[in-house]
Amino acid sequence: MAQSRMNPQVEEYLRKAKKWQEESKKLRRIILDCGLTEESKWGKPCYTFQSSNVVIIQGFKEYCALLFCKGALLKDANRILIQQTENVQAARQLRFTDVREIAEMEPILKAYIHEAVEVEKAGLEVNYKKTSVPAELQTKLDATPVLKKAFKALTPGRQRAYLLYFGAPKQSKTRESRIEKCTPQILKGQGLNDDYVQTRKNKSTR
Repeated sequence: MAQSRMNPQVEEYLRKAKKWQEESKKLRRIILDCGLTEESKWGKPCYTFQSSNVVIIQGFKEYCALLFCKGALLKDANRILIQQTENVQAARQLRFTDVREIAEMEPILKAYIHEAVEVEKAGLEVNYKKTSVPAELQTKLDATPVLKKAFKALTPGRQRAYLLYFGAPKQSKTRESRIEKCTPQILKGQGLNDDYVQTRKNKSTR
């Protein structure tokens, strides 16, 4: 793992990690062995091929995960990829609870990562199901160029989560209220639940 390929922001993230530190470091070594570029995106270690996101290391309360950004396009020969929720269309996870699991799966992990790189080389894209934009949101976006730009900059998964959340209420007033409440998060480039997750983290460090 060449020092020149190690991102300082990721180094800081791993140094401060209170949970899954060793698991994340092991995943990091495996990923860098596959020749990906290490970056820090959305506060997580993200690994790219020619600027396209391939895998992300995630830490959760119950497990550490390796997220394949276009996991839905992988063959998943070992049937080990996990779809987080039914609304997640592209990404798939591999979950771990200790370093030994990761070490034992290293050959399989590398095979999956190399396959994910081949997906990028081939220019394959996930065929997303269309999620309609609520009229209230479209009006807000048209009236607020900076918000429209921020919303378009979100990952497809985050956009879809917002669209589902905004479009769920039957009353227009409730839809408008949800949009107003989430506007600051969108402007910060955050997903629907990012603010909640960060709040929980802040409380746990007090």
